[in-house]
Amino acid sequence: MSDFLRRNSGRLGWLVLWALLLLAPLQLSEFWEQTGLFAMAAIIGAIGLTILTGTTGQLSLAHAFFLAVGAYGYCYFAGSNGGVQVEKVSGLGLPPLLAMVLAVLLAGACGAAFSPISGRLRGIYLGIASIGLVFVGQHILFNAKGLTGGFNGRDAATFSLFGFHFEPGHPDVTLGGVTFGSLEKLWYLGLVLVLLAYWYARNVTSTRPGRALTTVRDHEVAAAVMGVNVTRYKAAAFTLSSMYAGLAGVLMALVFERLVPNTFGFALSVDYLVMIVIGGLGSVRGAVLGAIFVSMLPQALDHWSGSLPLLAEPGSGGLQPSQAARLLYGAAIIVVLLWAPGGLASLGRRLRPRRQRATSVQHPSALPVGASLKETST
Repeated sequence: MSDFLRRNSGRLGWLVLWALLLLAPLQLSEFWEQTGLFAMAAIIGAIGLTILTGTTGQLSLAHAFFLAVGAYGYCYFAGSNGGVQVEKVSGLGLPPLLAMVLAVLLAGACGAAFSPISGRLRGIYLGIASIGLVFVGQHILFNAKGLTGGFNGRDAATFSLFGFHFEPGHPDVTLGGVTFGSLEKLWYLGLVLVLLAYWYARNVTSTRPGRALTTVRDHEVAAAVMGVNVTRYKAAAFTLSSMYAGLAGVLMALVFERLVPNTFGFALSVDYLVMIVIGGLGSVRGAVLGAIFVSMLPQALDHWSGSLPLLAEPGSGGLQPSQAARLLYGAAIIVVLLWAPGGLASLGRRLRPRRQRATSVQHPSALPVGASLKETST
């Protein structure tokens, strides 16, 4: 029995985790449901950024722009004209599922349009160029009032899927004595989107395209010599990352229910960069862990600010929860850079039992032909 548990501990851990996630809406309060949904949106966006920055080596600080394209794109495609907005806005009134798909494609198209610039630049130069997108996006969000509602923002249309509406009472759903409202219904939609995003990213990064992207990151000249079309792969990475950001933006719109331009400022792009650095550059699992840490920390500090030392109540002066969260982000980045370059994703490998690591080294015959022990240990 112990051998069985040891061999299948990873699978059992995943089963327990998913069981807890599926049952979570039956126990969580509205605050923690909303926080969990924000974390799911952050996970999707962080996975997209780690494909671009961690795997391909393209520094982008424009992630907030593509999140805004996805969020406001969904509002436009699914929304209707006029409504109860402060500013009269336009919309196409399309089915929400179609609006979600079109918003993701629109974000990908914006990424593809920027790819000629990203293909010519790299490193800090690409990062500086990408910042321009955020400021252009902010200008559009504040001034294109017919599309975005301007400073006051615009409402997001309620999601529905094949006649099932994600709002209270349409239809009434009760499970375990809990009546499902919009947050409970969105919780399961978010889980499905996170699972699909994670599965697709793992397939991309662990197969031939992922190896080509890694080669482009490590040495573009060597990649070109090996037959990799560097320009096309860099463009594909930027487009895919933008589509992930667009999907994250749609989920944010559904959770917020109302969007305002200030949400998609430069600070949001920095937060996503912090997520993938803390989680571990180039690791899809690390992107998930980093997104959970960065997105939930300020919410938790704000929730418990009254009982935590050194923190002041929101609006009362002193050290605010958001400021404390950013200080902890900085400390976490320093710790990662100095003592855990692999980020949170590497901690599991470091904590593995020594006997398990020794076994993998003592049986080189089990390794694939041409594989090195160093590659297998990582």
